Amino acid sequence: MRTPLPTVLAVLLAGCAAASHAQGTGAAPGQVTIPAPGVSLAADYAVPPRAPTAPAIILLHGCGGPWPARDHQWRDLFLAEAHPVLLPDSFGSRGLGPQCAVTRRGIAPGRERRSDAAAAAAWLAAQPGTPPGGVVVVGWSNGGSTVLAAAGQGVMPAGLVRGYVALYPGCAAIARRPGWTPAAPLLIMMGEDDDWTPAEPCRTLAARHPDLIRLVLVPGAVHDFDAPNRPVRARQGLAYTANNNGIAHAGTNPAGREAALRDIPAWINALPPAKPQ
Repeated sequence: MRTPLPTVLAVLLAGCAAASHAQGTGAAPGQVTIPAPGVSLAADYAVPPRAPTAPAIILLHGCGGPWPARDHQWRDLFLAEAHPVLLPDSFGSRGLGPQCAVTRRGIAPGRERRSDAAAAAAWLAAQPGTPPGGVVVVGWSNGGSTVLAAAGQGVMPAGLVRGYVALYPGCAAIARRPGWTPAAPLLIMMGEDDDWTPAEPCRTLAARHPDLIRLVLVPGAVHDFDAPNRPVRARQGLAYTANNNGIAHAGTNPAGREAALRDIPAWINALPPAKPQ
């Protein structure tokens, strides 16, 4: 019999808190290993140069796995604003490489990656230097879809997460679930012209929950619009695209990137602390 996910998360949260208490000062910055269901989750843990005062951030990679050129600009931005940051590697921890061209994936946003996000949130919240009030879960593309899966009511323990940010997620699977409701404020930001993960299903979600979901569509932008210095090009051989032809466009939109780097941290810092029930 499979143990229900909320029960697994309660055990993980208690275990992470106990381990952190035993350490006293918590984990040292650098590569850390986090216990998660079925895997030892490798992650990069970074702390700001001054005492953390802003919500701790989890950054979830896309289908290509960790992408330092994009991911580290966000890590460094959040560190400069006194956020602790954790970057778990769901694929590398399982011996997997990029999954963008893989149709039959053994790891999915609504299964393994959702559990990884929950374990990472429990671990990060238990670190002595993490500011109270809940962490924030951020993800790109496949990681953004993981954010949506993790954000549903009843997935995370109350008080663990204060908000969610999904950059160009695939919203179609969640949009097909009319009973899905986010448990905390959710910001979705994506390109209006994205032909990899189209915006329309995300419009559907936002229309259902206008009090909890803020949808920002960047005019003229496509997938990976926040990546630095990445000319827009057509990618081929992708497993899932809007037109089901394996072709989608990706690359930098300078105005959209600038807006994201400015507005997402501001939205996060304005979130109220999460309240345990």
